[in-house]
Amino acid sequence: MAMGTRYAGKVVIVTGGGRGIGAGIVRAFVESGAQVVICDKDETRGRAVERELPGTVFLLCDVTREEDVRTLVSETIRRFGRLDCIVNNAGYHPPPQWLEETSAQGFRQLLELNLLGTYTLTKLALPHLRKSQGNVINISSLVGAIGQSQAVPYVATKGAVTALTKALALDESQYGVRVNCISPGNIWTPLWEELAASTPDPTATIREGTLAQPLGRMGQPAEVAAAAVFLASEASFCTGTELLVTGGAELGYGRKAGQAAPTEAPTTPS
Repeated sequence: MAMGTRYAGKVVIVTGGGRGIGAGIVRAFVESGAQVVICDKDETRGRAVERELPGTVFLLCDVTREEDVRTLVSETIRRFGRLDCIVNNAGYHPPPQWLEETSAQGFRQLLELNLLGTYTLTKLALPHLRKSQGNVINISSLVGAIGQSQAVPYVATKGAVTALTKALALDESQYGVRVNCISPGNIWTPLWEELAASTPDPTATIREGTLAQPLGRMGQPAEVAAAAVFLASEASFCTGTELLVTGGAELGYGRKAGQAAPTEAPTTPS
């Protein structure tokens, strides 16, 4: 693997770094010259990425457990002496559910992972990021801005991540710490594949997901990862920004109503 210098000498923590977008981000930062701490609650996946990529260290960590996150940060500082960037990527998208099929307990668990996990690591990392004038990258989602059917709790958590990004960017600017988020659209990952498999017709679901982008394909984890390295290493005048990596899925009009919706011509105002 050719090592770059865009982020040489820097230390990065990536949560949920064991697969999918997270593993792509780990790889891109390693290729940019950084030392990367892989945080994942799945030891098998995390160790596999650590073995594959020199310049990485795996630390077992569940971001919903504050003690785990404290250890993650302190161990990173003990090993490397600094911290320049955190990427809050750990998260989950439940299978499609109407609101009445959800539970408050399930919603709480999703908030703990998708929102409070981001909050906890950021809070504990900030003293070190202030020293290095580093940056925070939160992985949000396009649906936090445009909504998604049968996904109310997920959309709510991601909308909150985007809002948190903007509020924290304001507060941390006085310390020279930048805070940005990436909002991916349809990225082909193991989680996307699992979600498709949970639907009645997985092939049709994948086709719909593919056709949602004007570019006519889903994105790749490496494309989200390239955006993360850009925000960390080169976007020095960007803070509080939401970078859409969506293939244009949010552009233009599309069929939004069901087949039963009225189709007669609209009445002309008198």
